[in-house]
Amino acid sequence: MNKPTVRTRIAPSPTGFLHLGTARTALYSWAYARHHGGQFVLRIEDTDVERSSQESVQQILDSMHWLGLDYDEGPHYQMQRLARYHEVAEQMIAAGSAYRCWATPEELDAMREAQRARGEKTRYDGRWRPAPGKVLPSPPAGVQPVVRFANPLHGTVAWDDLVKGPIRIANEEIDDLVLLRPPPPDAPAGTLGVPTYNFAVVVDDRDMGITHVFRGDEHINNTPWQINLFRALGAPLPQFGHCPIILGDDGQKLSKRRGAVSVTAYEEMGYLPEAMLNYLARLGWSHGDDELFTREQMVQWFDGSHLARSPAQWDPAKLAWVNAHYIRAADDARLAALVAQQLAHRGVDAGSADALVAACALYKDRCSTVAELADWIGLMFVDVQPRAEDLAAHVSDTIRPALQDLRERFGGIAWDKVSIAAAMKEVLAAHKLKMPQLAPAVRVLVCGRVQTPSIDAVLALFPRRTVLHRLRLI
Repeated sequence: MNKPTVRTRIAPSPTGFLHLGTARTALYSWAYARHHGGQFVLRIEDTDVERSSQESVQQILDSMHWLGLDYDEGPHYQMQRLARYHEVAEQMIAAGSAYRCWATPEELDAMREAQRARGEKTRYDGRWRPAPGKVLPSPPAGVQPVVRFANPLHGTVAWDDLVKGPIRIANEEIDDLVLLRPPPPDAPAGTLGVPTYNFAVVVDDRDMGITHVFRGDEHINNTPWQINLFRALGAPLPQFGHCPIILGDDGQKLSKRRGAVSVTAYEEMGYLPEAMLNYLARLGWSHGDDELFTREQMVQWFDGSHLARSPAQWDPAKLAWVNAHYIRAADDARLAALVAQQLAHRGVDAGSADALVAACALYKDRCSTVAELADWIGLMFVDVQPRAEDLAAHVSDTIRPALQDLRERFGGIAWDKVSIAAAMKEVLAAHKLKMPQLAPAVRVLVCGRVQTPSIDAVLALFPRRTVLHRLRLI
């Protein structure tokens, strides 16, 4: 028989930004589908109605677009599929694999407290679960029921995880999962509520034909329930791959609640999407000793193997190194457009596009982000304030006459690198100075920095009037 088409998915919750861990999972799912000529699906799991927002949905879509993770289907929205979850729940109730439970929150709290007092594991005790010969009480008035899954009472749940390897969990360790939460108090009798995560995800993955699921290993405890649900529905099981968490640079779990920034925040900070994909891919996957690779190479190599079993640690310095590589390789016109955006956000008019392109070509070798590139190029458009200690160290009384002479010569030459270099050589000869004496003073006055690329190339980027004005500060 022919193997089914590979179908993967990413299913973020729109309760905040697209987290870096979710972005990595999306990348792995996308690359696996592309490697096998399959399809990649985007699903928005928006059943947390109180915390979900359209703003978060848009941020997720923007992040996916920026990263270049194109999807073949979606976005599908769970809240638009409520009728489908209700339909499946009713089918399961009719088949005996699910049942209504009228236990109140107070009753469940008392149940768990009694279990703790006896030293038992807290779990639902099956009081409303139908069984042969068992007589259930009449449903209490005024209580809206949940729908629970009749989880198998015995046996084990086992799967061969794509990352972790074989995993087995006894069904005795798993209680009867809530599939549908209670409907609103004013809902008509018989109304079903909003699905829980584990139920909705199984119905979705079955309906959408998902064959492979990559996700964080915090979901391992959910997987036994989901496997049992797939089996209860007579649906084929996807293959699961649970990737270890990403640790922050402090060694603690990288998470939304601990201040991890969003994917789009890295765009705003001046990282390139190809650098972010390259870096994220290596946080839990490897291809030999390759540290730098293209999107196309990753698709070629990513077959689901060589995924790490231990957590990776977020390393800002390594990300900066990767990004610096891609900035050096980037087209100067593309960088110029990104720098113009950075400067516009700072309220700076970048002027001529040609000037920005030339500036990017000069400065990009010393920058690890587009924001740093904008810092350098912005010196042409904003006033600089040299530090007092730099002025004292480099703009001495010995150098001042040479600077004045240089300013006068700059006023009458062609404004290009060759003519600027020639004028500086003439001043050095006339005042019997060396370039290491003159160049730092010019850098401090014009750029506010002691070190820059070749000073003649830097000055040629500036408007002549700006250079003449700043040399007056002596």
